[in-house]
Amino acid sequence: MESQVLQHKEQSGRRSMIRRGIMAGLPIMLGYLPVALTYGVLASQTGMTISEITWMSVLVFAGAAQFLAVGMIAAGTGLIEMIIATFVLNFRHFVMSLSFVNRLRSIAFRAKLPLTLGLTDETFTVSALYRKEAKEEFGSYFYASLMLTAYLSWVGGSLVGGLLGDVMPESLSESMGVALYAMFIGLLIPSVKGNWRIACIALLAMGVNVLCQSFGLNQGWSIVVGTLIGGASGIWLLDSEEEKA
Repeated sequence: MESQVLQHKEQSGRRSMIRRGIMAGLPIMLGYLPVALTYGVLASQTGMTISEITWMSVLVFAGAAQFLAVGMIAAGTGLIEMIIATFVLNFRHFVMSLSFVNRLRSIAFRAKLPLTLGLTDETFTVSALYRKEAKEEFGSYFYASLMLTAYLSWVGGSLVGGLLGDVMPESLSESMGVALYAMFIGLLIPSVKGNWRIACIALLAMGVNVLCQSFGLNQGWSIVVGTLIGGASGIWLLDSEEEKA
């Protein structure tokens, strides 16, 4: 009898954590769906199949990298340049994973490792707002539910976007191409408002990209070189600001 009561209590605790995790992930889901739809439509216009569009979201799960990859596919960029560019763009995920794992000290390592696969800028930020769950019993269920809510909405939105790309008027689907630029600008503007040096880094990376292409370097390698030089300059520029402060 006592074991049944204990088992019921554990099941109730798990269900409670799952519900809380889903509720915490709903704002991310609402933000992901329109972006994922746009990704699916744009990817469809480049000639990618529904299967390729969906599997990219299943395996990559990184919006900025997927938009970048779609743009590079449309430009006819080689596979090596695409892999390097997306790797450089997503390198921050290593840092986020280390920070996330360090925060979940009370959760078993076997649960931490798969949870890091669900980290994006949004899930990392939201999970940082729910620190106390890491110390609660069944805390891993909370973070798993949060990330699965975001993940499934991204994959589902990508699939629907890919399907819509086949039936949507070409003029309308082509106009959605501005979503790529709008997304990156939307990510950049808040950072620029907080620190003008970030604008300098972005402009430098853009200038290097344009310069490389003007010298005949293809778009893929130009993006890689611009990203690396922009990132390296950020180390110097932002460090110098901290020293002055």
